[in-house]
Amino acid sequence: MNDVQQAAEQLKRAKAAMYANQFAQACIELEPLLDNPEYAQEALYMHAVCGRYQNKFDVAQSFLDKLLAIAPEFGRAHQEAGYLALAQGQKEIALKQFIAACRFNPALTASWEKQAGLLRETGQKEQAINAQAQADRLKSLSKPLYAATNFLAEGKLLKAEDLCRIHLKSSPKDVEAMRLLADIGSRLGVLEDAEILLEKAVEFEPDNIQLRLDYIQILRKRQKFSRALEEAKRLYDLDPENAIFRSHYAIEKMQTGDYEGAVELMDAVLETLPHDPATLTSRGHALKTWGKQKEAIASYNAACRARPEQGDAWYALANLKTYSFSNTEMQQMQELELRADLSYADRVHFCFALGSAFEKSGDIEKSFRYFEKGNTLKRTQSRYTSEGMEAELALQKQFCTSDVLKGSEGGGFEAADPIFIVGLPRAGSTLIEQILASHSQVDGTLELPNILALSQRLRGRNRSNGGAYPENLTSLSADQLKAMGQEYIETTRIHRQGAAFFTDKMPNNFRHIGLIHLILPNAKIIDARREPMSCCFSGFKQLFAEGQEFTYGLEEIGRYYRAYVDLMKHWDDVLPGKVLRVQHEDVVNDLETQVSRILDYCNLPFERACVDFHKTDRPVRTASSEQVRQPINTKGLDAWLKFEPYLAPLKMALGPNLVG
Repeated sequence: MNDVQQAAEQLKRAKAAMYANQFAQACIELEPLLDNPEYAQEALYMHAVCGRYQNKFDVAQSFLDKLLAIAPEFGRAHQEAGYLALAQGQKEIALKQFIAACRFNPALTASWEKQAGLLRETGQKEQAINAQAQADRLKSLSKPLYAATNFLAEGKLLKAEDLCRIHLKSSPKDVEAMRLLADIGSRLGVLEDAEILLEKAVEFEPDNIQLRLDYIQILRKRQKFSRALEEAKRLYDLDPENAIFRSHYAIEKMQTGDYEGAVELMDAVLETLPHDPATLTSRGHALKTWGKQKEAIASYNAACRARPEQGDAWYALANLKTYSFSNTEMQQMQELELRADLSYADRVHFCFALGSAFEKSGDIEKSFRYFEKGNTLKRTQSRYTSEGMEAELALQKQFCTSDVLKGSEGGGFEAADPIFIVGLPRAGSTLIEQILASHSQVDGTLELPNILALSQRLRGRNRSNGGAYPENLTSLSADQLKAMGQEYIETTRIHRQGAAFFTDKMPNNFRHIGLIHLILPNAKIIDARREPMSCCFSGFKQLFAEGQEFTYGLEEIGRYYRAYVDLMKHWDDVLPGKVLRVQHEDVVNDLETQVSRILDYCNLPFERACVDFHKTDRPVRTASSEQVRQPINTKGLDAWLKFEPYLAPLKMALGPNLVG
């Protein structure tokens, strides 16, 4: 019997002993599994359960603490914490833990029922009714769907998918199974399949509100913003006073650039729910993007007062890059970050907010420790590996050769509208976009995910398939390439205001320059590059809304930068002259020369507004939104030097060729 089989057998024996109430024997079987990365989570959980049943509450708590340290969003761990608190008569703590358990795993029937009972005891009748309704809904599910819901909550997507597909074979019109399968598809990046499933499910049950909300979300993910807005308006028209419908309609208005309309809807929500922290925070985001900083700060501050543990509101203030926290606010954030009942996401937000706050106050050691803690928490959640990314980029070099790219001549869609700005986040791409968007012939849009979605579609579900992307670029016909280019132009039109050209500043598009060249041969591509240490550490300090997992570790971001430089050299070799490289430090030190250089490359006449970019009034969605609304300065160029004593892993990952 090999080690894997032995560990599985030990876990099996431990479960049998626990179910037979032989708790001491179960713990003996579990002990060797505590050091096994594959089984440690389950072993810690079962140890805690055994400790509780033996009334060894301190022992049970110690195992739960260890478990939640490595798996802070493990729903069953929070459920067990609720049971442990109940066993000790701590009903208030128990209620919080059962609520957390349901937030992280909505399929925990027992947690919904315990929550309902405790809510009834405290007179919270409406909340108790809602919790019991959730429990009753789960009880009504078939066994396969109930198990699939559990697997989905615990990230076991393929197991959940198998159960949903098995169930749908016997019940092909079960909309809950279709909804779950669409959710799985969305998480796996198979967005087209998810959209088809939800579209069909809505046809079967047009009055199912949850289906309609899921459908809006997948339309947004697929960049079908007009459709998402239409669907959101349909729900809103059903009941204009419904706060949920108003909120979703506001979100879709934001996605289509109607920030004034979005804020009006959020204000209407706040008339009914004046202290709703989520709405106040979202309203702040809309106002910030719209360029109304003072109003945004007021909205974020109101969210912090309404729910002090609302970590994303505090981080939003820090992320303005211009806000200074008072000593009282910093003390409050530190106390909140230490709370045992703080959610994982809120803790991450507080860590990054405190990192920024202490950097601004000059306490570099504390600043780094908070940035390091926040990044470690994010890295624990991530499936990202440097090896995987390096292998992915190596495939681009292997299959996007000069012969393949030259062989495409005459193919693709001939539109010259797009100006792609690629590179790493925090490398100065927002500044380049703001310069270009200040030109009368250029629309500034945002980080458009269309190219990434196309690459995902070409890759397909089976990434190990030898014919998958990027190898299959070699077999696409001229008509197929043209259709893809035309689709990109059509699906991005909603973000444009009518100018002849537009920017797409998704930084990760540097991975797909071969694809871009094949489908849009006349597109311009600008590589926004920044000094390695400055760029990488700036990324490490930034908490991104989604994606960019490579930034959550000094070694990871250093290796990513090195791989990026290597791939860009490949594009220079196979597509000479195609990409304009713009060094951020050059833009800061000699703005007018670099503006002229950028405009010449884009075949655009010089306009003074591009030099006076900070006067341009337009929505900016990225973390640099407030910085590009100010005249250019050199303040941030060497900010990393203060942190140099902590950055040895980054220097080592970058290597001597990139670190002078």
